[in-house]
Amino acid sequence: MPKTHVIDTTKSKYSKLQPVSINSVRLTDNFWSPRMKLMQEVTLPLQYEILEQTQRINNFRRASGKISGDFVGFFFNDSDVYKWAEAVAYSLSYNKNEKLEKLLDDVIQEVKLAQDDDGYLDTYFTFEKKQDRWTNLKDMHELYCAGHLIQSAVAHHRATGKTNLLDIAIKFADYIDSVFGPGKKEGTPGHPEIEMALVELYRETGDKKYLNLAKFFIDERGKGIIGGGPYHIDHKPFRELDEIVGHAVRSLYLNCGVADLYMETGDKTLLDALERLWDNLVEKKMYITGGAGAREEGEAFGENYELPNETAYAETCASIANFMWNYRMLQVLPESRFADIMELCLYNGILSGISLDGKEYFYVNPLADRGDHRRQKWFACACCPPNIARTITSIPGYMYSVSSEGIWVHLYASNTCEFKINGSNVTVEEKTDYPWDGLIEFKIDAESEFTLFLRKPGWSKNFSIFLNRKEIQPTLEKGYITVRKRWEKGDTLKVNFPMEIEFLESHPKVKDNVGKVAIRRGPIIYCVEGVDNLWGDVWDLEISKDTKLENEYRDILGGVVIFKGKGWINAPDSWKGLYLPTKDVDNLRKEVEFIAIPYYSWANREKGPMEVWIKKA
Repeated sequence: MPKTHVIDTTKSKYSKLQPVSINSVRLTDNFWSPRMKLMQEVTLPLQYEILEQTQRINNFRRASGKISGDFVGFFFNDSDVYKWAEAVAYSLSYNKNEKLEKLLDDVIQEVKLAQDDDGYLDTYFTFEKKQDRWTNLKDMHELYCAGHLIQSAVAHHRATGKTNLLDIAIKFADYIDSVFGPGKKEGTPGHPEIEMALVELYRETGDKKYLNLAKFFIDERGKGIIGGGPYHIDHKPFRELDEIVGHAVRSLYLNCGVADLYMETGDKTLLDALERLWDNLVEKKMYITGGAGAREEGEAFGENYELPNETAYAETCASIANFMWNYRMLQVLPESRFADIMELCLYNGILSGISLDGKEYFYVNPLADRGDHRRQKWFACACCPPNIARTITSIPGYMYSVSSEGIWVHLYASNTCEFKINGSNVTVEEKTDYPWDGLIEFKIDAESEFTLFLRKPGWSKNFSIFLNRKEIQPTLEKGYITVRKRWEKGDTLKVNFPMEIEFLESHPKVKDNVGKVAIRRGPIIYCVEGVDNLWGDVWDLEISKDTKLENEYRDILGGVVIFKGKGWINAPDSWKGLYLPTKDVDNLRKEVEFIAIPYYSWANREKGPMEVWIKKA
């Protein structure tokens, strides 16, 4: 069976961890397993229908001469088809589906027919626009679309063993290599994406010219060829960057490509820059949900500590890019801080981007809303829907890594996974109710010696661990609990990360959150939504840091743990005039019982206000 790795670092000299295939993991949980099924049975077929309805696939038919008419939509619409194809490939790797596979093969045939004889492929730049090819790298996304084609082709080849899409991607990549490079055309993409795609194509084919081309595009940045501005991350050479700036998705995708390049070359100056950018993002520019990008203007990062709530942009694609980048950093530096950000993004900033029924999406993910922000079936700029589909369908491939030392567990969910460790077969069965419960049990079927590395989540204050029912005191190395022994069939390991309810506060320079708290339990960030709190406006709610919260599991919103607690409101309807003395305001306070739900699940019911950051009484 082909091994479907999201990124294949098995031969990457400077990657300390290697991937585990999507199809090596069999989910048995109640959280991700139903979502994998939903993607294949609902989301991906529906997305195909919309790709047809919005003429995205017809753009390929037009380019091949099958149909007449004008190009429809944004000039980068090809990329949406490619991301959908990548999502289908991951889904097929996990669970075969003949109907979906036939649908994908039909789309691939349309893509093939649209490709020029010389290898060029972009349906916008055909016929009357052919003369404009490669004339505006800053704005026109040709290399961005090529990157998504390559990524989908590699995923499809790994998932199915077929080369029909890979052949198309190689032909285009070879053409791009004939155009760009030292002594050829100068330039770098205004929207990074192709960098990580080319490295992955190198990993898949072994042809080093793709790696060299990725390096060329990264080294060209900062020379002012595409304008020299921070929006395109062209204001400095990458190795000199110390602040994460510009369009959030572009910046984070660029970081992914640079991390991939480092894993193949070991250029320490690249890793040093990535570390500086990571520190700046996590310490000064990232939302509590893992979201990135404060400003609607330019879909960009703002200044340090500029993290507004109601006007937060926090594009779903930016959370996905943050997740992707941290996964790559984790392969280079096996430290829990990177997996912690992956988990934060996944359960909050990413999952909020899709409705519970798998049919509607958020492009923007505010942390406060009056009730008007609702998910949509699609967008004219539809990067987020197929992007979240390819992320969810690839989740099993992110849960584990392996190394010469043993097995690394990054994300927790009930599953069974098969490994090959130093030539020996190992099966690990994991049982847990994560993310609602921090108790995790492992059953190991092996007859070999290796280390099991278990991520201690950053939110966990303490843990207990039992090997074959006896408590042990293992070492903790860079956030991973390490248990080394000669494992025998039937060995069990039980670890418990108690999930305490916590109130979080922002750095005092985050102006929107001064005097406010947010609620977290385990990996989940919570919010209050109007539909659960009919006593008034949730924006008026105040809670004390000493508020006692009770959690309970409810069969709503797909099954969630909710909180109940006491708070207060200064009932606005009771105010007389615009201003009142404080002593009079105190008399207007009314105690209420509030309910908090996971942030990712909001806006799946009736309209109403929502807030993550709650006033501190």
